[in-house]
Amino acid sequence: MARVTVEDCVDKVENRFELVLLASHRARMIAAGSHITVDRDNDKNPVVSLREIADSTLTPDDLKEDLIQSLQKHVEVDEPELEAVPALSSAQQDSRSDAAGDIQFDRMTEEDLLRGLEGLVPPAETEDEGE
Repeated sequence: MARVTVEDCVDKVENRFELVLLASHRARMIAAGSHITVDRDNDKNPVVSLREIADSTLTPDDLKEDLIQSLQKHVEVDEPELEAVPALSSAQQDSRSDAAGDIQFDRMTEEDLLRGLEGLVPPAETEDEGE
C-alpha cells in the first residue's frame, strides 16, 4: 500500500475523531521507541500508525485501552479488605496499662518537632563525598 487514506481506516474505526486520537497516540508510541508492525517505507510516524490501523496489525480496541491507561492519573488497584478489629473499651485499656507497668509515651506537637530539628547540624562533608 503506497498511500494510506482515511477511507482505508474508516472501516476499522468508524468515528474519524477517534481515528485521529488513536493514530496520534500510536504515533507518539512509535516516537517513544515502540516496535512498528509494518514496513516504514520512509513514512513518518503518523502515516505508519495509520497504515498499522488500516492493515489491522493492531486492533483499535487495544489502542483505545492503551490510550485510556496513558491518560489516567490514578490507577485503581484492587486490594483485599482488612478484617474489622473490634475497638478496645476504656476499661480494657486501663487494665492493660496497669499490667504493663504504666508505660506512658511523650506527646510532641509538630511545632516542637520542627524546633528540635532546627537545632540539628548536618554532618561535615568528607573528602570522598565532595568528588
